[in-house]
Amino acid sequence: MSDAFLSLDTISKRFSPKITLGDRIALKLGASVDTRSVHAVEQVSLTVRKGETLGLVGESGCGKSTLGRIAAGILEPTEGNATLENKPLMEEGRKATLRVQTVFQDPFASLDPRMRIGDIIAEGPIVHGLTTKNEAPSYVKGWMERVGLDPSFVDRYPHQFSGGQRQRVAIARALAMQPDLLICDEPVASLDVSIQAQIINVFLKLREELKITCVFISHDLGVIRHVSNRVAVMYLGRIVEIGETETVYQNPKHPYTQALLDSVPKLVLEDDTLVEFTAISGEIPSPLDPPKGCSFNPRCDHVMERCLREVPGLIPVDGEQEAACFLNQKEETE
Repeated sequence: MSDAFLSLDTISKRFSPKITLGDRIALKLGASVDTRSVHAVEQVSLTVRKGETLGLVGESGCGKSTLGRIAAGILEPTEGNATLENKPLMEEGRKATLRVQTVFQDPFASLDPRMRIGDIIAEGPIVHGLTTKNEAPSYVKGWMERVGLDPSFVDRYPHQFSGGQRQRVAIARALAMQPDLLICDEPVASLDVSIQAQIINVFLKLREELKITCVFISHDLGVIRHVSNRVAVMYLGRIVEIGETETVYQNPKHPYTQALLDSVPKLVLEDDTLVEFTAISGEIPSPLDPPKGCSFNPRCDHVMERCLREVPGLIPVDGEQEAACFLNQKEETE
């Protein structure tokens, strides 16, 4: 795409187990040792347009966070290339990743408990010349106000804040680096519902003010629908559907996307009738031994012989909507 800001081209990431001394002894004695690699991300090609928010959704363990860390330059892919405005994301060592910042799921784990929050927010900007030590106090207070924190809390430690307040600190720390791209990795998953709404409102407000490009990772379909312009659905390391958010939600073209939407509990207010939701059958296969062919075939109600042999690629099915399913290819040829 000509307007691509972030591009991920056939990205794969595998984690291979380290061979320990005990493993070496076991091998010499003739015992078997499991040396299979975890297939976390497989052949993912994805683009993010400048100024948009791309939602990345899928079940736990599907590779969303790993892909987000590759997009942030935290992890190097095993295969494939990641570029930011047509330049390698990892050029000049890791300096290019200063343009990309991440808000992690657990703010208590991502904030140094021994540092005051003012120092946490100021450390990066001072080191990289975005502010000076003399100007840092006013710089920090400005960002605290923008995320809804009282600047008088600047000398407090992370443990003195609630979960929602800590996440605001994490957002302020990321945005104080003035990034071009923000990776939000399940930023509201560990918070109460009312606090989730507050953090999402802060995110939407700052996204509009700063015109920032964002990848928003979540397993919560409601959150993704609310914050994203486009949505990419991920399953067992692969993107199985991508398109404009409302288009995908209203007219899903992949059986997994449809199953995800059907599994969301719905409230019925007209009467007291008990409404059951449909859970996805089966369990997500192990990334140590992914199934042959389509990765969703063990759980799919529409599985065909072809699905057991071939891996479907993403194809256009409705405008800019794409899905990796042979059902859509069958429709195209009929």
